[in-house]
Amino acid sequence: MVIVWTIVLIAALIVEGATFALVAIWFAAGALGALIAAGLNAPLFVQLIVFVVLAAVMLIFTRPLLKKLFPNKFIPTNSELEVGKTAVVTETIDNATGKGRVKLSGVNWAAVSENGEDIPEDEIVVVKEIRSAKVVVARAENDKEN
Repeated sequence: MVIVWTIVLIAALIVEGATFALVAIWFAAGALGALIAAGLNAPLFVQLIVFVVLAAVMLIFTRPLLKKLFPNKFIPTNSELEVGKTAVVTETIDNATGKGRVKLSGVNWAAVSENGEDIPEDEIVVVKEIRSAKVVVARAENDKEN
């Protein structure tokens, strides 16, 4: 089993080195512990227990520390800042045919309606979300938040 644990350890280190996402480092620590247990001629079930427990302990104790050191703060792009704003329909929105456009903050966007209803040209709508290069809108008078 020494060879198996060595392969697991090397594979986890390669994955970690390739991604730098801190997803495999805990498995590497568990594999190292299991490798040591195998070197001491521990039974297979003991090696497996060492692997699982060590990986879990490393995950539980180091993940919160790493989150503090490397905060992943969400920074909205311009498109996320458009949610909640009003827009004007410049081309009738018809989800069935995939047609429809709105003018939002001076930019012409492809649009779909939130509930699937057709929305005629020159209607005022509220942006509900951004999906890729399309905005999802609802009629402004049906918007309960405004």
